[in-house]
Amino acid sequence: MAAPNESMPPQGPVPPGDRRSPEDPAGSAGPVPPAEPGTVRGAAPAGTPTLEPRPIPPMPVEPAAEPVPLTITGVQLFWLRMPLVAPFETSYGRVDRRECLLVRLEARHPEAGPVEGWGEVVADADPGYSYETTGTAWHVLSEFVLPALPGRTFETPGQWRAAFEWVRGHPMAKAGVEMALLDARSRARGVPLWQEYGGDPGRRRIPVGVSVGIQPTLDDLLATVERWLERGYRRIKIKIKPGYEVEPVRALRERFGDIPLMVDANAAYTLADAERLEALDGYGLMMIEQPLHEDDLLDHALLQRRLRTPVCLDESVRHVHAAREALVLGSGRIINIKQGRVGGPTDARMIHDLCRRHGIPVWCGGMLETGVGRAHNIALTTLPGFTLPGDTSGSNRYYHEDVIDPPVRVGPDGTIEVPQEPGLGFRVVPERVERYTVRHRSWRAS
Repeated sequence: MAAPNESMPPQGPVPPGDRRSPEDPAGSAGPVPPAEPGTVRGAAPAGTPTLEPRPIPPMPVEPAAEPVPLTITGVQLFWLRMPLVAPFETSYGRVDRRECLLVRLEARHPEAGPVEGWGEVVADADPGYSYETTGTAWHVLSEFVLPALPGRTFETPGQWRAAFEWVRGHPMAKAGVEMALLDARSRARGVPLWQEYGGDPGRRRIPVGVSVGIQPTLDDLLATVERWLERGYRRIKIKIKPGYEVEPVRALRERFGDIPLMVDANAAYTLADAERLEALDGYGLMMIEQPLHEDDLLDHALLQRRLRTPVCLDESVRHVHAAREALVLGSGRIINIKQGRVGGPTDARMIHDLCRRHGIPVWCGGMLETGVGRAHNIALTTLPGFTLPGDTSGSNRYYHEDVIDPPVRVGPDGTIEVPQEPGLGFRVVPERVERYTVRHRSWRAS
């Protein structure tokens, strides 16, 4: 992890014994000196919880990109419905199949000739995780974005982003197109995808963890975790919800000892549940992911001051602006970056750069992606600030048959090899895409 910026307050855990109460979450540290310029402080009535002033970090700049002129000649949009190996349950609900959209760009480069690029729209079938769904993404892409692409030439991702900035929101839909553009760029340049992401050439393998959904019984949970540990995964994440948090964590610690372990609440708690979450402080967890409402960075800041365990933000960080606000408020000590959630590879890199500058570790979350989205996550994770194992597990974690060949595989050491071939590093198998496609549209340049 990069060293914290000297201008930022310490980001480490609250020392044992320093248990702040809801009435005084910032602690009783005596008079507060006048705020320095560039800090945030709000006046509050006596007895109201307050947050200490923190420097406002500057907005990160958009990463520079080599001009690669690509003229879009055609676009295809696939709506896939793929059965999962096993049902996956979170505090949002239970799913037994995965719906997503795949975007395929066809383009021409002046020297490389025809190239293709693949991206994945990770929106779910229902709006449990995000307001975006496969249906809303299909609508936005097929009505407003994709028909306008054929015949246009883009030299950088920034040009593409500027052209469609007028489309408000819908980050997952936009991310799928930008991913496809980066894949096409890397093929035109003849370089692996991780170079388009600005990754570290020394990162030839990335450590990965696995996410385990809520299980019917504790015995089922223990058996499931044991199976993934035997396959080499370096970190275990379990989903929790109110009433299902301390027992499963205690059972895992008793059975498996000091394994790297974290929990993910998917915004299932409120600040009134703080004592439930404080009870997890004694189990040495890596982090508690997204415990509170996705729009409530203030309560996350108050909760973090009560916990020794780092809070990790997921749903709360929907763009780089939210990441800046979280740093100012101290809403968490770790950030999970999902490039679909934040609007695409460029936005993911900007959040990464911001966090790295201020000593905040990041990791790459998962959305049950097919191999297309998984390949993009592997490339993203080669950036130097990704210091914690992510959720980019092997293809067989979720699918009997992936849409790529070869499938993504996790080695016995709990790592995934970073492809060095141009583009994704995996071949998208058209017959498999067709097998799981329930809806398809295409556009070509006239």
